[in-house]
Amino acid sequence: MADSARRLNRVVLKLSGESLSHAGERGIGMEEVVHVAKQVREASETGCQMALVVGGGNILRGAQFKGTHANIQEATAHYMGMLATVINALALQDALESLGCETRVMTAIAMHGVAEPYIRRRAKRHLEKGRIVILAAGTGSPFVTTDTAAAQRAMELEADILLKATGVDGVYSDDPKKNPHAVLYSELDYNTVRERNLRVMDSTAIAHCMEHNMPILVFNFRKEENILRAVRGEKVGTRISSRPVSGS
Repeated sequence: MADSARRLNRVVLKLSGESLSHAGERGIGMEEVVHVAKQVREASETGCQMALVVGGGNILRGAQFKGTHANIQEATAHYMGMLATVINALALQDALESLGCETRVMTAIAMHGVAEPYIRRRAKRHLEKGRIVILAAGTGSPFVTTDTAAAQRAMELEADILLKATGVDGVYSDDPKKNPHAVLYSELDYNTVRERNLRVMDSTAIAHCMEHNMPILVFNFRKEENILRAVRGEKVGTRISSRPVSGS
């Protein structure tokens, strides 16, 4: 794995669906999509190979049907959520290509008319050729979050690190929006995240990263150049790894 003090060679960047919509709104906001695309382009111009895993929560979350009395089975709802991620991926692809980036959308569910099927070796080859790869449809299976899909892809593609883009500066001891005294951590280890039930990614994603020693960097993508700073290995956000906590 890459040391945080040097530029990264290959990363998987996890973007939530909400990062592609106006704050507090649903659907796709092209201003937000272009803003993200510009940051991704800037980061890729360093020579870092970039794979993006995009969520679909701005359109539909499969989990939102859990425990409801809707006439849609939960598994069906999860498949609907996977299709929402494909819609987001296509919007992001167009934004990136309008900025001159070469991209490929790859999906875990075959849909040859709009994207390539995800094949690990092919995805790695695209990355090696300097293409930005956008990975959609999660893992292709219901009951699996896109966080877990991002962890899975990071391991499969032998990424240096999994970047988790959020709307806050990193991992806090409590919700910073509710508790002004919440502490921002600069480094954490996997066990601490699990024991304190810190809201970073879902527990399965954390367990996968812990088992395979895949570091995670949680940072605020809304701050200009933070994605660029992250791929340069600069100090930004909260780094989660097997190393002991160095303090907040």
